[in-house]
Amino acid sequence: MSRFFSYKYKDLVPYTPGEQPKVLNVTKLNTNECPFPPSEKAMAFAREHLRPLNLYPEIRCIDLRSRLAELHGIDVDSIILGNGSDELLNFSFMAFCDDRKQAAFPSISYGFYPVYADLNHVPYTTIPLRADFTIAPEDYFDLHRTIFIANPNAPTGLALTRSQVEEIVKHNPDSVVVIDEAYVDFGGETCIPLIKDYDNLLVVQTFSKSRSMAGARLGFAAGSKALIADLNAIKYSINPYNVNSMTLAVGLGVLLDEETTKANCRTIMANRAYTTAELQKLGFEVLPSSSNFIFARSEQIGGKELYLKLKERGVLIRHFAQPGIEEWSRITIGTKEQMDIFLKNVREILEERT
Repeated sequence: MSRFFSYKYKDLVPYTPGEQPKVLNVTKLNTNECPFPPSEKAMAFAREHLRPLNLYPEIRCIDLRSRLAELHGIDVDSIILGNGSDELLNFSFMAFCDDRKQAAFPSISYGFYPVYADLNHVPYTTIPLRADFTIAPEDYFDLHRTIFIANPNAPTGLALTRSQVEEIVKHNPDSVVVIDEAYVDFGGETCIPLIKDYDNLLVVQTFSKSRSMAGARLGFAAGSKALIADLNAIKYSINPYNVNSMTLAVGLGVLLDEETTKANCRTIMANRAYTTAELQKLGFEVLPSSSNFIFARSEQIGGKELYLKLKERGVLIRHFAQPGIEEWSRITIGTKEQMDIFLKNVREILEERT
């Protein structure tokens, strides 16, 4: 850092994103992207409806918000769009946390939560997972803190039911509960219907995973009109035009082709079941995933070694050095061909060790 860097951030430890190699001749299973591009139907709509780029984006994003409201059966004023769901999570730390209303989230979860807390000088508490990596709802009752839960959780892929989330919301009436549903379309149960009954629930989703738009950066949050107004106060104080015109056009095109999204999710879930079964045949323990990735470990090879040996062979997965999960690997589910390449290399690596 330079000598000019603010003392406010002297202890900040930035988030470490997954590797993004410049070369394309790798099997990339490390950042939970969708292996399928947006459909031609979606792209054709986007090309036809793209706002001229010499003009600012439509600031209220009304067409895309209206379509999301229609899909989820909620009011359009209960939705805000963001530059990826990450921006909306940061807005939530800014809007709903401070030194009087601290934050809480699982000890093993999305790595951006502690970063956003530190960035915004928010004290926080981490809640340990159970021995089987599950989140116990009762551990979050009556915390008197703003709660952030990824559901399904990352990197484990395990999910709470809607009723379990509702119990957490019920038992924290004086606090906002933020449910991060980045992976919900791969077998989870969305909690968006609950926002009609609870004014302290905010649900955040992304277009990066099931909707094939990781490169476009688009997310949304759904909650009571009052919560969304709070987030808009932050948005309009930072960047009113936070979603660009190209992203808005593609996002609406994707929403108008929900059948492709659903078909892609079914394919990924089938590939997930296939890969899980094949790894189990090789002696791996694999957690039951509701996401577009699996979390696995083997007594035959350590997590870091497997990651490095696969990387040497042009296959990228994700390894975490965090205590408690350092022997585990997170593997994005791609196409059947990608998963076969991954499995072939895993088999060869294990055979070399015998």
